[in-house]
Amino acid sequence: MDPDTNVVLIGMPGAGKSTLGVLLAKELSRSFLDTDIHIQAREDLALQSIIEKQGVEHFLRVEETHILSLNLKRHVIATGGSVVYSPKAMEHLKRRGIAVLLDLSLPLLFERIQDMDSRGIAMAPGQDLGILYRERKPLYDRYADIRIACDHKGHETVLREVLSCLASY
Repeated sequence: MDPDTNVVLIGMPGAGKSTLGVLLAKELSRSFLDTDIHIQAREDLALQSIIEKQGVEHFLRVEETHILSLNLKRHVIATGGSVVYSPKAMEHLKRRGIAVLLDLSLPLLFERIQDMDSRGIAMAPGQDLGILYRERKPLYDRYADIRIACDHKGHETVLREVLSCLASY
């Protein structure tokens, strides 16, 4: 892996992108960026507030704009789960990065996500986590350069698997 290449973590909300991202950045001696936090800081609003006040479509445009404004190298980037809805954003991230899918099964996502209504998840009215998972799964698969099955694994195990895959990439 080129030393300037970014590692871009993608996957469903609750898959562990932010937690693993911090661990991975530390292990690789790289900077870490959580795009959800980046968006909240730039917009001066919580993601959930953006979605509630202006709708999911507006939020997706805001997310895309902020992703396209990033000019990073040597970073670990934890993306929001909805970034895969934007081909432009994903192309931009992959231009300088390797996309690592943290793949967690739907039953375990249901266990992990207890705060659906306040978490800032880009979902259309009437959607639930199952519908969202089935909608996004093919997009994650399309953009992933590396896939890590995360079911029933601790953060350290997933970290070691990601590092191993990156070393041979």
